[in-house]
Amino acid sequence: MNKSDLENFGFLKIPLPKNINLAEEISKLKKEKNAVILGHFYIEDNLQDISDFVGDSLQLSQQAAKTNADIIVFLGVHFMAETAKILSPQKKVIIPDLKAGCSLADSCNAKDFKKFIDDNPGHTVISYVNTTAEIKALTDIIVTSSNAKEIVESLPLDEKIIFGPDKNLGNYINSITGRKMLLWDGACHVHKQFNLEAILRLKKENPDAKIIAHPECEKPVLIVSEHIGSTASLLKFTQKDNSKKYIVATESGILHQMKKASPDKIFIPAPGLDSTCGCNDCNFMKLNTIEKLYNCLKYELPEITVEENIRVKAEKSIKRMLEISEKLGL
Repeated sequence: MNKSDLENFGFLKIPLPKNINLAEEISKLKKEKNAVILGHFYIEDNLQDISDFVGDSLQLSQQAAKTNADIIVFLGVHFMAETAKILSPQKKVIIPDLKAGCSLADSCNAKDFKKFIDDNPGHTVISYVNTTAEIKALTDIIVTSSNAKEIVESLPLDEKIIFGPDKNLGNYINSITGRKMLLWDGACHVHKQFNLEAILRLKKENPDAKIIAHPECEKPVLIVSEHIGSTASLLKFTQKDNSKKYIVATESGILHQMKKASPDKIFIPAPGLDSTCGCNDCNFMKLNTIEKLYNCLKYELPEITVEENIRVKAEKSIKRMLEISEKLGL
């Protein structure tokens, strides 16, 4: 191993043995090390298939909190692995590529967010899970797109709330709850760049298709959508709904699970503004590869660490989310 490989590339750049079956070797290593592989819906298909559990942010947080594994391998982005470490400090948490970040998390730094809170005293601070540990440490309650509406509605009607960092999600929650949360101006680079004209063109070409969208999308996309929900909600909707065709406005990785669950249905990825492939993918999620996963598990690097004083504060906000979610049956 060469430590500079981590510094230069964000992952262990070590040549793989020749004629190796990566899936089989990963399975062996996982058993030897008592490791669990948690994968997000947005990673590549082959990585979803090799994961022990595939889900959205809420589901992965719940799994990270209750796993008995000694090692958690997170196939997702940095804040997700960081969340797992916050909830399971005694476990080793590793991620195939340290550079798998998040544009939404990057849109909200701790110094500026603290000033925003200080400038607006007397507010309960609710933050989307797509944030750094430092932001979670400044937060009263963490939410995901699966539970944000219900958690906001669980608070008194007159409660003053700061919501960050996703302005689109915050606006959507305000619109369906009647709240007037004070919003941080952040956004996800994937969900804010869907091409409305191209989506409407697809709808015209496929009048029998339903448009379904993630609430991180811009308002015009949400207005034309027939179902709005978290990634897990979109998946569940396509399983139960009677339609046979869908235009899906979220990261295209979820289409793999949709096709597995409903092989008789057609799923069309909604295109982005500058898309040439007919989809709109998260380049950070796609930094995860099976080759990096093998080296990550074999050498147990790169490892995620969180300063203990930050971790303790961040844990309170995440645990409050998990407690409220459990109470509400989410």
